[in-house]
Amino acid sequence: MRLKHLRSFPNKSDKKGLAEIGLEIYSWITDLFPLCRSITGQGVRDTLAYFKKIVPSLKCFSVPSGTEVFDWTVPSEWNILDAWVKDKNGKKIIDFKDNNLHVIGYSQAFRGKVNLAELQQHLHSLPDKPNAVPYVTSYYKKQWGFCLSDKQRKKLKPETYEVLIDSEFYNGNLDYGEILIPGKSKKEIFISSYICHPSMANNELSGPGIAIALSRWIKSLKNPYYSYRIIFIPETIGSLTYLKKNIKTLKKNVSAGFNLTCIGDNRCYSFLPSRSGKTLADKVSLNALNYIDQNFKKYNWLDRGSDERQYCAPGIDLPVVSIMRSKYHEYSEYHSSLDDLSLISPKALQESFVMMQTIIESLENNYYLKAKILGEPHMSKRGLYPSLSNNSINISVKNIMNVLTYSDGVNDLIDISNKIGVPTCELIDIVNKLLEFDLVKVSREPDPF
Repeated sequence: MRLKHLRSFPNKSDKKGLAEIGLEIYSWITDLFPLCRSITGQGVRDTLAYFKKIVPSLKCFSVPSGTEVFDWTVPSEWNILDAWVKDKNGKKIIDFKDNNLHVIGYSQAFRGKVNLAELQQHLHSLPDKPNAVPYVTSYYKKQWGFCLSDKQRKKLKPETYEVLIDSEFYNGNLDYGEILIPGKSKKEIFISSYICHPSMANNELSGPGIAIALSRWIKSLKNPYYSYRIIFIPETIGSLTYLKKNIKTLKKNVSAGFNLTCIGDNRCYSFLPSRSGKTLADKVSLNALNYIDQNFKKYNWLDRGSDERQYCAPGIDLPVVSIMRSKYHEYSEYHSSLDDLSLISPKALQESFVMMQTIIESLENNYYLKAKILGEPHMSKRGLYPSLSNNSINISVKNIMNVLTYSDGVNDLIDISNKIGVPTCELIDIVNKLLEFDLVKVSREPDPF
């Protein structure tokens, strides 16, 4: 057998360079950016329908309102058609159609006239970011409200305002999507991203965009070892719902999992570990990030805040980490209108896509190595070591010898990469050379002497 280099996307006939992949992901995000998404509703279904055109094998599922999922209940479906505030002259000074962040998520319907004092009780702004419209939700308490920039809010005059919020609640569904790509093994790599926020680029759409591109690339691979499960869900209630339906399969099969969010900006990478911090997902992510971006930020489990909370909860304990560029809550544009298409870039999306490719390639090639010869092999008679002795050893020869010295059946390829300071992708050819000369054997499980 031979280890395989995997990174060619998606196949030779497409003739697309990596730069074009970044541009393509950015174009998907641009198309989806205007949609008003929430934890339920038409925006989620429209987003899934868009992705299904790219990857037809994506399957869509609906879970009825009122369904109990652990300690939670799937809420009523919410949809909104229009919302605005008009001044005394009939001019719209806040308009949902200008920016869907202007209405708090899950706002109840309202129509009437109010004075400034009453209107202020239903307004939200960010004094520390005077030009930004905040993202505010009220999923589990019925109320109405608008969001606007603090600069705009300070210009409001004491007069009577006409208000309209044309929204509705009804017994509908929570929707999510799933792509399953079978491999040789039933062991799975799990990738999750969420589709429940309105017009925000990095926080909302960078993760799903990367996940769709990855699914298309993985589907192009010949005979992958792992099976791949890629899901697109509403955050929190969606991950809980998915777990309720699939927990037995996930606990049995998932070897490593990745929550992708806020992964499209140009800043350094960020990593949030699983609850144990000792899973294969932790190990492979840290290995890749250490070589790709030595300035990446490593957070603590106590800094959690996305769907890793559900996947790693006690009793569920899936091996899931979160991979980001700027971590949610930690960048100034987060949950506001400043998180727009200018915050992300095709280059950053392409880099994040390649980073996830690197992780997948490492997992697919992550065998345990075991030397087949006791003592150090006679390398020069195989042409693997210089026949003349001198004071210098070629770096490639040194790497071969270092791989061999850790081929004890206990260290896998990622362990060896960490020990000798060489990226896993650069070890593939070395392992293949050792296999060619029958100096090592490889297995998916530990095989100590």
